[in-house]
Amino acid sequence: MRWALVKVCLAVTAMVVVAFAVPLALVVKETARDRAFAGAERQASAIGPALAITRDRRQLQRAVAITQAGAEGRVAVHVPAEAGKGGAKSGPVRVGHSRAPRARLAAARRLGRATTVEVDGGYTLLRPTAVTGGIAVVEVFVPDDEVTHGVATSWMVLAGVGLALIVGSVAVADRLGTRMVRPAERLAGAAHDLGEGQLDVRIPEEGPTELRSAATAFNSMADHVVQLLANERELAADLSHRLRTPLTVLRLNAASLGEGDTAEQTRAAVAQLEGEVDTIIATAREQKAPAPHAAPSATCDAAEVIRERMAFWSALAEDESREARVAGVEHPVRVQVARAELAAAVDALLGNVFRHTPEGTAFAVDLHSGPTSEAAILLVSDAGRGITDPDAALRRGHGHGGPGSTGLGLDIVRRVAESTGGDLRLGRSVLGGTEIRVRLALRDGAAPRTGTHRVSHRLRRGARRARLARRA
Repeated sequence: MRWALVKVCLAVTAMVVVAFAVPLALVVKETARDRAFAGAERQASAIGPALAITRDRRQLQRAVAITQAGAEGRVAVHVPAEAGKGGAKSGPVRVGHSRAPRARLAAARRLGRATTVEVDGGYTLLRPTAVTGGIAVVEVFVPDDEVTHGVATSWMVLAGVGLALIVGSVAVADRLGTRMVRPAERLAGAAHDLGEGQLDVRIPEEGPTELRSAATAFNSMADHVVQLLANERELAADLSHRLRTPLTVLRLNAASLGEGDTAEQTRAAVAQLEGEVDTIIATAREQKAPAPHAAPSATCDAAEVIRERMAFWSALAEDESREARVAGVEHPVRVQVARAELAAAVDALLGNVFRHTPEGTAFAVDLHSGPTSEAAILLVSDAGRGITDPDAALRRGHGHGGPGSTGLGLDIVRRVAESTGGDLRLGRSVLGGTEIRVRLALRDGAAPRTGTHRVSHRLRRGARRARLARRA
C-alpha cells in the first residue's frame, strides 16, 4: 500500500508538472523572442529621424553608429534613388552590411510594413520608413543567441522546480503511506501472532479512522476468542469429569470378570479410557495443548500394528459374517509414527468399515513397501456402497455415519499421514466399495498434532474396544 500511494502521487505530480511546465517553457521562449525583436524595432526606430532630414551617407553612418546594434555592425540602411532638380537623379544609398535577400527588401518596400526574415545565424528585421523620393528600409540583424537569450536558464529553473515538486510530493506520500501502512502491518502481525496461539496479543488503536476501527474490531475478536477458548476448556473439563462415575462402574465390573483374555482386554480398555479422561482434564486446567504420546522421532513396525489391530477386529468381523483379508504384513515395515498414533489411525479406518457398511460386507487391509520405496502404502478397501462425496468425507467434523459418528476418524488418519510427509486419498476399491489409501513417508516427519477433539475420538475408540471385549 505504501509504494502504491507513492507511485500514484508520483504519477499525479509528474502529470501536473508536465501540464504546467511545458506551456510555461514555451511562453518563456516566445517572450525571449519577442523581447529580441522589440529591441530590434527600437534600434530601427532610432534611424528614422536621421532618414527624415538627410540622405548623406556620412551622416547616416554616424546615426547608425550611435545605436547599439549599429555599433555591433548589425544595422543596414537602404535608401532609394531620388529625382533631383532639372530631372537629374541621385543614386541609391546603402549603409552597413546587408544580410537580407534583395527580393525580401523589395517586398518590404512594396508592402510598407515591417517583416522578419530568417537568415544564416539569426533573423533580420526589415522596417520600411517613408523618405523623400520613396521608401527607405532599415535592416536590423538579430542573432540566434539574442533570440534565445535566457531561455536555457529559465528552462533549467523550471526543471529544477518541477523536480523539487516531484521529490517533495513523493516524500509527503511516503510519510502518509507510512502512517497508514504501519497500523496495517501491526494488524497483520497481530493476526499472525493470534493464529500462532499468542492469545494475549493486542494492537494500539491509532492511525486513520478505518484502521482504528479495524484495530478495535481485532481486539474485540481476540477477547472473544480467549473467552470462547476458556469456555471450551471448562466444558471439556466438566464433561470429562462426568465420565469418571461410569468409568468407575466399568472398572469395578471389569475387576469382577476374573481371568482370561477377554477380561484383560476389558480392563486394558477401561484403563485407557481413564488415562484419556485424565489427560483431557489436565489439559483443560493447564490451558495448553495435550502432550503428544510420543516424541517426534518415535517409530514403530506398521506390519506388527496392523496384525495386532486386525486380530482385535477379527472377532467382530466373525460375528457380523464379514470376510476379512490382510496382506503385506509378513515383514517389518518401520515408519516414523508412534505406535499409539498408528494404532489409532488403523482403528479409525477399520471402525469406518464396520460403521458405514452393512453386516456381511467383505473388507481387506494391504500394506505395500519395497526395499527402495520412499513410503509405505496402507490400503483399506471394502465391498460396500462407496463414498459419494470424498471431499466432504475428508473435511473435519463432516461425517455422516449416523448415530455415534463424529466425522473425526478420517481427519485423524490424514493428520497421522501428513505428520510423516505423506497423505490420504479416497477412491474406488477393486471390491466395489471404498478404498482409503494412506501414504506414510519413510523419513523423519513433524510431530503428530493432537488436540481435545482427537483425544475425545480416542476415548470413543477405547469405549468401543471395551464394548467389543465384553461382547467377546
